[in-house]
Amino acid sequence: MTTDGAGAQPVYKRVLLKLSGEAFAGPRESIDTGTVYSIANQIKEVAQAGVQVACVVGGGNIWRGKTAAHKDMDRAIADYMGMLATVINALALQDALEKIGVPTRVQTAISMHQVAEPYIRRRAIRHLEKGRVVIFAAGTGNPYFTTDTTAALRAIEVGAEMILKATQVDGVYSADPKKQPTAVRFETLDYLEVLKLGLEVLDNTALTLCMDNGLPIVVFELMREGNIKRVIWGEQIGTFVGRSQRHVAPVV
Repeated sequence: MTTDGAGAQPVYKRVLLKLSGEAFAGPRESIDTGTVYSIANQIKEVAQAGVQVACVVGGGNIWRGKTAAHKDMDRAIADYMGMLATVINALALQDALEKIGVPTRVQTAISMHQVAEPYIRRRAIRHLEKGRVVIFAAGTGNPYFTTDTTAALRAIEVGAEMILKATQVDGVYSADPKKQPTAVRFETLDYLEVLKLGLEVLDNTALTLCMDNGLPIVVFELMREGNIKRVIWGEQIGTFVGRSQRHVAPVV
């Protein structure tokens, strides 16, 4: 990534944007329309510049399978319910994108032909080549796997050049900055450093997939307007995770 600000052209041609379910939530609603449109407008800005955008959405604003499993619900059932929650978010994002003129397709790992296409790798790639935003929902279709793992898997399958991990903070910190004011932000990290330090980037399965396939990740703050474009245009924001040649150091 460049260090002197964004250039005139995008650095990446095809990216996968990972959105948590919490990204869709408002202060009083599980899906806040204004927030969804804000995300959609950021995606539109880069898609209209010719960048091919795929998305993976979580469902934590509606249902968390792992949390429910801790309350004596069968884990597989709880996870399937979580997959259905991601479809709701995917449809909300699709609706917002198409209302602002961005052609969009939702593909699900669980068949539900009335509302979305089934996930078919070659079809997803063809949609991207035609300039359509593709939203992957229902996780991998299997319980016990997170949407982080879905993001890594789908990114590799469709040939994305980077995962953009959208969060509520401006990068990866040594500790939760909301709880520890002295926490420091990392500018770059190697995959193994993330595992060694136990940092929250992606879950270990997803991170290992990325490491094995040389797929870089940028963790950045979503709701700062224009940040998706800044990352794709090469501006160094957030935290870059990959096979870094640079010494890993926190930003003091």
